[in-house]
Amino acid sequence: MSDKKSAAALGLVMFLAANLSAAAADIAVVASNAVKSALEDIAPAFEKASGHKLIFTFGAAIPLQAGIEKGAPFDVAVLTGGGIDDLAKKGFTSAATRTAIANSGVGVAVKKGAAKPDISTVEAFKAALVAAKSIAYVEQGGSGVYLTALLPKLGLAEAMKGKVKLLVPENPAAHAVANGEVEIGMTQISEILPYAGAELVGPLPADIQLTTRFVAAVAANSGQAAGAAALLKFLTSPASAAVIKAKGLDPA
Repeated sequence: MSDKKSAAALGLVMFLAANLSAAAADIAVVASNAVKSALEDIAPAFEKASGHKLIFTFGAAIPLQAGIEKGAPFDVAVLTGGGIDDLAKKGFTSAATRTAIANSGVGVAVKKGAAKPDISTVEAFKAALVAAKSIAYVEQGGSGVYLTALLPKLGLAEAMKGKVKLLVPENPAAHAVANGEVEIGMTQISEILPYAGAELVGPLPADIQLTTRFVAAVAANSGQAAGAAALLKFLTSPASAAVIKAKGLDPA
């Protein structure tokens, strides 16, 4: 067994030993769709190691934050860094538990098998959008808010009239592309990779890329604070980092 594998195995044993004495509990996790595929893959290992069960609520980060502020129950939130900081200031999360999990970039998707446009530069990206019959992104998502402001800045306001389809979180951009609803979809790269019917063209050009840091924190009034803290520790383990990377994110 390699040194890395030995260290990972030892880490898992230590994690088990630290958590077996804790009573098993349901831990409610509210998380952005950007980290959905990673958390769903990490969850079984955490549940097996800790005895806890994770109950997920996924969605666009902005509406999820608004839900928490309106009283939606949760034990752990995994949202944008800015969103978590806002929740801490308002007393909804414990600032001391703030834990960076992953960094995410925005990507461009087309239907599987379709020609991939050149988006290697800002000018090429602009030309690809002008040539496309339709583009889409989730209006309420962090990337959607950014793209709504970006298109006019790139001088594309007129060219995009009638082409942009604003989606709801339940119909993400990669899903709309895979179903043939639109020609080009834009969203977090980690939200494109899970869809077999969609293909990642690539990230936005570096000059206009939006990198979002996703951060976790424990609810200030969580009744499962110990289990929630154990989850945050597990999410920053080397094993979790490998999953996060495989899902199109960069471990924080």
